[in-house]
Amino acid sequence: MKIKKKKKSSYSKLKFKIFAQTFGMIVLAFCIIYTVYRRFWFGRVGDWIVLFLQNVFHLDYLDARNIYQYGMRENLTLIIFFAVTFCFLLLFQFSLSWFTRYFNEIDAGLEKLIQGENKEIVLSPEMAPMEQKLNVLRQTLERRELEAKLAEERKNNLVMYLAHDIRTPLTSVIGYLSLLEEASDMPMEQKAKYVHITLEKANRLEQLINEFFEITRYNIQQIVLEKEKIDLYYMLLQMMEEFYPLLNQKGNRVQLYGDENTTIYGDSAKLARVFNNILKNAVAYSYENTEIAIFLEELPQGRIVIRFQNHGKTIPKEKLTSIFEKFYRMDEARTSNTGGAGLGLAIAREIVTMHGGEIYAESEKERVVFVVELPKDKLEE
Repeated sequence: MKIKKKKKSSYSKLKFKIFAQTFGMIVLAFCIIYTVYRRFWFGRVGDWIVLFLQNVFHLDYLDARNIYQYGMRENLTLIIFFAVTFCFLLLFQFSLSWFTRYFNEIDAGLEKLIQGENKEIVLSPEMAPMEQKLNVLRQTLERRELEAKLAEERKNNLVMYLAHDIRTPLTSVIGYLSLLEEASDMPMEQKAKYVHITLEKANRLEQLINEFFEITRYNIQQIVLEKEKIDLYYMLLQMMEEFYPLLNQKGNRVQLYGDENTTIYGDSAKLARVFNNILKNAVAYSYENTEIAIFLEELPQGRIVIRFQNHGKTIPKEKLTSIFEKFYRMDEARTSNTGGAGLGLAIAREIVTMHGGEIYAESEKERVVFVVELPKDKLEE
């Protein structure tokens, strides 16, 4: 079990200033009381106290003097202690206005964050660590807001594209069905051709409609992991078999390289979705009659690396990160039947992150590699 080291406080300036001010107030309180004691206690103050006792309690001078002498002079230490304490509390009350200004500064900074002001938060030098954290939080909120706006814009554009793209297969379906209905004496060969085209267009239409549902489902779904021990090699092998019909259409093949005994701790259904999305992309964007390779490797640090490598068009470096953003599709995806809603890789990244892993892509010289790194065993709480 890992033991977290106690983080050293970074508010040293503030602590020193509070200490110095508190110490200064104590010294000042002692100085005030000592001055009063030296200058007035044996003189005017003593006479005032004796006179006060005579007038209020109707005592003669000797009795009042004895009460002052034995009642107050004998307890001088205690009286001075209470006097210093009272004086210190008065000074501390005034110092609170100085101390609470730090909270006012933090409150003003938080108010800027709530209002969404794009201004740097500036606090007193003693609050430099808090200032840094608030500014990091501000930048994080700004970045997330920008990402949300971009994602919303991409989603709106995608919906617009899909709505436009749906018209094409729908028009074709209606057109060919109309021809089949009107031309009852159409030759069987031509009729079969039209039926085949209509079926292809209907399948494309179904795919586009499913993408609409995928967009809606992504916005409302909540991913919850149910972890267990998984035979990773067998999972990938089984998935390869499921992709055989798609692979056969383009003459592609999938080869798995790795230890047959490779296991991992995770959510089998969610990880299967990750690998399915990556493999589906590899199949869709691979050149015909090429191999898609899956490499399994166990690192000494207790992590499993799964690499999906295919031969296809090189992905520009500036887009290697963007492809994992939700509703992102590369430009050429719109012009082909392979372009989905741009959610597959975004969901994959979310699932991998929840497992404590990472996912990224590499591409050069018409070679594309998707890398998934996952912890082999259960993560420590």
